[in-house]
Amino acid sequence: MDHYENRQVILKKRPKNIPEAEDFKIIKTVLPKISTGKIIIRNIFLSVEPAMKGWVSAIGNYAQPVALNSVMKSFATGIVVDSCHSDYQPGDLVTGLFGWQEYALVDAGVVDRKITTNTLPMSTSLGVAGINGITAYLGLLSVGQPVSGETVVVSTAAGSVGSCVGQIAKIKGCTTVGITGGQKKVDMCKNIYRYDQAIDYKNDNLTSSLAKYCPQGIDIYFDNTGGTISDKVIQKLNIGARVVLCGTASISSWNPPPLGPRLERQILIKRARMEGFLIFDHKERYSEALLALTKWVISGEINYREDILHGIEKAPSAISAIYRGENLGKLLIKLGEE
Repeated sequence: MDHYENRQVILKKRPKNIPEAEDFKIIKTVLPKISTGKIIIRNIFLSVEPAMKGWVSAIGNYAQPVALNSVMKSFATGIVVDSCHSDYQPGDLVTGLFGWQEYALVDAGVVDRKITTNTLPMSTSLGVAGINGITAYLGLLSVGQPVSGETVVVSTAAGSVGSCVGQIAKIKGCTTVGITGGQKKVDMCKNIYRYDQAIDYKNDNLTSSLAKYCPQGIDIYFDNTGGTISDKVIQKLNIGARVVLCGTASISSWNPPPLGPRLERQILIKRARMEGFLIFDHKERYSEALLALTKWVISGEINYREDILHGIEKAPSAISAIYRGENLGKLLIKLGEE
């Protein structure tokens, strides 16, 4: 084709806290002509991540915030429809940071990987066999370093990362306790994701539930929330415990920064270790993680669920939906046929 008519979701204004639909705008554009080294991708699935709140925030983060009036940063999976790069041909399936848009004209280096197997559905490349599953695998195994018989507690246990963490911990022989919100997600944790126990932080007493389900203390805490949930979990750490700091989903705003109990004494007396984990630091191990995750999904040792919205019009309100806990499974936006 000589040109591609495109619809894009752009960041209209900087959110105060959690990004809402009114912070974005959908515009129509025409892609520029392709040039050497570039490819054009027709996006089929767009990802929605809790981390997107940080990506649009003006508060310091691990990457530059999405610029105003530019396409919303997003992982996506799609099909190459035009190429001026020898490594990619029309028809190739690829995944990477292609943004919330129907078509993406990108440098070939933006592609994370080709999807070369049809063993799993294409959508999983953005979830259990993508950035979420890889985060769970490398965060738990590299930082958490689980040992059979240990107790592992996971916050946002029914989420796309947390659900995978819990199942990998079970594969490694650990006792698993998930923290989630609402009875539906408690049931998912126990019946689908195989947690030994699950706690509803909205309705259960978290302190007494942790005492009940972790009578020997906690050896690994995979922290996706921060805030008061983490304050209470950390009080139950064992000597030599490991805390994987992966997300801060419970913090609606970092301005002003939230205050909580100081952790120095608890970490000191338990000789515990807390370490921040960012998946983008570990790209050299993606293939290792994907090989293991794919094997476990095929064997049934890892289950997953997806919550799929249809049409780019659903994108602007999707981030806030995650923070309201409306999704049951990995949240995706489907734009077209696979």
